[in-house]
Amino acid sequence: MDPNRPPKLTKKERTCLAGLADEDIDLTDIPATYGVAWSRPGLLIPEANKRQITLRINADVLAFFRSTGSRYQTRMNQVRRSYMAAQRQATVSQRPRGR
Repeated sequence: MDPNRPPKLTKKERTCLAGLADEDIDLTDIPATYGVAWSRPGLLIPEANKRQITLRINADVLAFFRSTGSRYQTRMNQVRRSYMAAQRQATVSQRPRGR
C-alpha cells in the first residue's frame, strides 16, 4: 500500500472505522520501539545552534505532534535526536573490539 495514495473508503467502511473502539484496533504491524521511553524534552537547545530548513512531514505525523501542544517542533526534534543517538550507539557497538 502506498501511504501517499491510500485506498478510498466507502461510506460503510468509514462508518465502521469510526465506530471501532481503540482496544479493537490491531497494532501488531507497528514496529517495536525497543524499550524507548518517550517523554517531554529537557532543556531547550540554544537558538544559535538551530538551522531553519524546509522539511516534508506526513500530514498525520504533523497533526499528531501539533495535538500535543506548544513546543511540538521541539518534541519532533527530540524524536529525531533520540534516533540519531540510537544509530550512533548501534554503530559504536558494532565496531570490532581491540585485541
